[in-house]
Order: sequence, then structure tokens, then C-alpha cells
Amino acid sequence: MKGKILVLAAAAVFFWTGTALADVLENIKGKGYISCGVAGRVPGFSVPDEQGVWKGLDVDYCRALASAVFNDPEKVRFVPLTTTERFTAVQTGEVDVLSRNTTWTFQRDVEQGIDFAGIIFFDGQGFMVNKNLGVTSAKELNEASICIQIGTTTEMNVSDYFAAHGMTYKPVVFESADEATVIYDTGRCDVYTTDASGLAARRTTLSNPEDHVILPEIISKEPLGPSVRQGDPRWSKIARWTLFALINAEELGVNSQNVDEMLESANPNVKRLLGQEGNFGEQFGLTNAWAYQVIKHVGNYGEIFERNVGPATALKLERGQNDLWTRGGLLYAPPIR
Repeated sequence: MKGKILVLAAAAVFFWTGTALADVLENIKGKGYISCGVAGRVPGFSVPDEQGVWKGLDVDYCRALASAVFNDPEKVRFVPLTTTERFTAVQTGEVDVLSRNTTWTFQRDVEQGIDFAGIIFFDGQGFMVNKNLGVTSAKELNEASICIQIGTTTEMNVSDYFAAHGMTYKPVVFESADEATVIYDTGRCDVYTTDASGLAARRTTLSNPEDHVILPEIISKEPLGPSVRQGDPRWSKIARWTLFALINAEELGVNSQNVDEMLESANPNVKRLLGQEGNFGEQFGLTNAWAYQVIKHVGNYGEIFERNVGPATALKLERGQNDLWTRGGLLYAPPIR
């Protein structure tokens, strides 16, 4: 009987929480901004600059959401979250969206009470070492000490990779990526491992970035994507279609510089994207110009990529898998029709 009471109590708390947080879009409109959970100190993805202005690919996704809802990319408040805090922050409504280098996995999708909006960055786990070690392959890391951030998929990936190759390693675990990076930089572990984009970002923060090399092996699939609390289909669809709008805009050749000119396009796909045909915004509580607002303020996916992590930035990443499917990449968005 006691167990039954506890189950009912937990269900009541869940029901109350779900009810109190119902209709995220209306709550957001009422408070006047979107709460966006980010990593906070990952160059290229989410980090404040010297003036305190947030920059990065994950940051721009949240500004795209704010543009869709408010026609104002500045109506966002960024909340730095650790890996252990991030899912609870979404579940409890502390943040309206999590845009924080988070891998979409079965367990997270099914058990964490969140819905992934899609994949904003295709990544994979890699290894970084000091050039002085003379290592050129991950297969030469037997018995190495490895700095790992706890609560991430990297822990399991490393274990699987070393077991598969008959190697051993000494894990040196930390709560935050900042701690792991500092310890690696001081030489207290031989290797730092995380997503390859994260390695490129963290290398820019080391005392001598040019002394470190990212090894060629990519040992996992890391589809990174934003997520929202489960149980609000409308907000989930807004989060998903804002991402799709960024990708579709690039595929259709619509960007922040030509979006006004493209309002006169005869292409039906462009007309629907920009709200000149149909009522695709009104159907989920926004204006029909929601995607126009996103592109006008933030740009398309390609602009966001180039601005934050592309070859002209400190990360110097090529598009690779993050290019459009029409150019050999994996980016593919359903059509607006």
C-alpha cells in the first residue's frame, strides 16, 4: 500500500508540474522572453564576449526562436547549465529550450522527459593530445590517462573504444568541461576527449593551442540538437520547425541579405517559407511571417555555421557532414507545405 501511495503522490506531482507548465508558448509570450539553457563556455557554440554579448551556434538557434515568436532576436535570457543540471532544467521549466551541445540518444529521448527538435550539428567524439607525446593515432593511446567530463556520452564511448581495441586507460573525470580543460592544459592527463567540435573549441582556450593536435579517429556518432520539455506538442513543433526553417532557407537560397527581395519570388517553396502563401505560422500560434523574421534577424543555417564555427573563425571547421544533402552533407529538412 505504501508503494502505491508513493506512486500516486509522484503522479500527482508530475500532473501538477505538467499543468503548471502547460502551454509554453503562452508562458513565453506572457513573460516576454525565452529562457535558453546553454553550456556557457564553449567558443563557437555558446560563450559571452568581452562585452557580455552571447555568441555561438547554439545561441543563434535560441535567437532564431525569439525571432519566430517575438520578431526580436534579443528577447532571450541565456542560462548556463552543467551536464548534470541540463535535463532537470528542461523538465522543471527552468528553461524553455535546451540548446547545449547535447547528443540525441535513445535513453535521453525516451527516459528524460524531453523532446529533441532535430539535429543542429552532426558531430563525433575525438581525442586531443600534446604534440610532444608524438602520438598520431588513437590506437597508440594504450595506458594513457584521459580527461573526461562526467554525465556525458563520452564516458561510455571511451570505454567501448578501448575495450574493442584491447587497450586500457586511466580515466580522470570532472564535473565540468572547464575543469577538464584546465587539468589537461597543465599536463595532468595525457588526453582530452569530447566531441570533435568541442575539442576544436577547447583548443582555442589552451595556453598554447598550436602545441596540441586532434587525432584523426572519430569514435562515435554525436548528433547534437536542441530539446524542449515533453508534453507540449505546439512548443515542440515550433522548436523543430524553426530549425527546419534555417535549413530550408539555405537550400532555397534565402539569406539575411536577400530575404526582402525574395518576398517577390515566384517559387512556391519560397513563398510558403516566407509567409506569402498559406497560413503556416498561424497554425501553431505565430504570425505567418515567422520564418521571414528568423531569416531576417539571424540568417539561414549556412550563415550561422560560417559566423560561429566555419573556416574563417577560430574553430576553422569545414561544413563536412553539416552541409546540405544537395552538396553531399547530412542536413535535410522536411518541406513547408
